[in-house]
Amino acid sequence: MAGNFISRTLTACQTSSKKINTTMQANVSLTGIILFAHDVERLKDFYINHFQFELIEHDPRMWALLKAGAVTLGLHRVGDEYLDGTDESFKASKNVKFVFEISEDIHQFRMQLTKQDVAMRDIKTFPNYNFWLCDGEDPEGNVFQLKQRKHI
Repeated sequence: MAGNFISRTLTACQTSSKKINTTMQANVSLTGIILFAHDVERLKDFYINHFQFELIEHDPRMWALLKAGAVTLGLHRVGDEYLDGTDESFKASKNVKFVFEISEDIHQFRMQLTKQDVAMRDIKTFPNYNFWLCDGEDPEGNVFQLKQRKHI
């Protein structure tokens, strides 16, 4: 009796999964990230000056595209409807964090950034984790993380 129930249940599940299985096979890779910015020039200068990203496209009023290792970082001016009309510094309220893996010593890199008034948090790591981590913020409040492999 129990075997019959299991057999009917498996048949029902297989039939059900055949009906809803519409996933396609795709080769997907991340090639770029776009940040919406109030001041494209300010963020462009920040990422070029502090991380030596290469400028590959540029429209000073609306857009900058930077080569950031294997991906691009696009800086796109946010629409006027999202701005409050003041000239005060725009601060992002996003749930995205950029991770920049570095080969330089993270302590020295962090110190260099803090000397240039970049907001940086403390360096941290976790048990059984092979990286040092340190979060910071760009001028519009977008969070980035420096990541350096530990020398084991």
